[in-house]
Amino acid sequence: MAGIVIAFVAVLGGMLAFGTTKPPPVLTSLDEPFRTVDFSDLPPVQRLSVSNRTPIAFRVWETQSADPALVVIAIHGSSAQSSSMHPLGKALSSQGIPVYAPDIRGHGSTGARGDIDYAGELDDDLADFAAMVRGRHANAKIVLVGFSSGGGYALHVAASPLGKTFARTVMLSPMLGVFAPTYNHDQKYAAPFIPRIIALMMLNRVGIHSFNHLTTLLLAIDPARTDILVGHYSWLLMRAFATRDYAADLRNAQTPLAVVVGENDELFYADKFVSTVDAIRPGTPVTIVPGLSHTGLTVDPRGVPAIIAAVRGEHAD
Repeated sequence: MAGIVIAFVAVLGGMLAFGTTKPPPVLTSLDEPFRTVDFSDLPPVQRLSVSNRTPIAFRVWETQSADPALVVIAIHGSSAQSSSMHPLGKALSSQGIPVYAPDIRGHGSTGARGDIDYAGELDDDLADFAAMVRGRHANAKIVLVGFSSGGGYALHVAASPLGKTFARTVMLSPMLGVFAPTYNHDQKYAAPFIPRIIALMMLNRVGIHSFNHLTTLLLAIDPARTDILVGHYSWLLMRAFATRDYAADLRNAQTPLAVVVGENDELFYADKFVSTVDAIRPGTPVTIVPGLSHTGLTVDPRGVPAIIAAVRGEHAD
């Protein structure tokens, strides 16, 4: 019996230590749309102090109105930061909708790159951030908008008690998880450390959390852009910045939902979002924008009308 235990521990240790993979090749199609973006008018970074955590960095795209009817909190995608929402922030603010975009902890200037301190930290951050936005816009409806992994995280939030904070949740090309019909398993953007992930799942089930800061995911970023992009996620961040069960979260969402996706999305199957969402939450509006790629949805002006319509709830909720 002791021999079996020793062998099991040795195998588990090997999975933790050596259960990794090579970095994926750079996926240039995700970065290409940003090459035409003018960042010269990017809003400056602001910081929100929070209890027992390092400050949250964020940017704001202001409007002329002192009392807007709608305010958006925009959650960027994996590896990115608030600056990636610049084209969308400008487009929405020009229509009278101010946009607040945080650097999600583990990204940009919020916390340590690629990691968080504990499992619920992103939710605690968003609760504090939403309270700050509410304090600035007491009469406005707050709409949560999330792109890609940020869209999956926004769905998680919508199904949590924090979801009641928001009037609506809009998911832009959302990452619904590897078991969702929308997920393209041929994509080359994310490289998970499967053996290490399995080992950590087993350890966490028996209450061992000492290894949760280990890297479990590599992302296909340009090594020359590590000043603004994050190429690795710890187990904690990978699990937190996501929906763990898209079906349950769709079913339990506390807010009306809307989905917008580009027709030519290279990470997800755009044509499967309607059936996937409608099977669980019938009547949820899903808009497919012709001709747009994954990143192009938030960068190309052709995506703006559909996104604004979703934010305003102009489709049936």
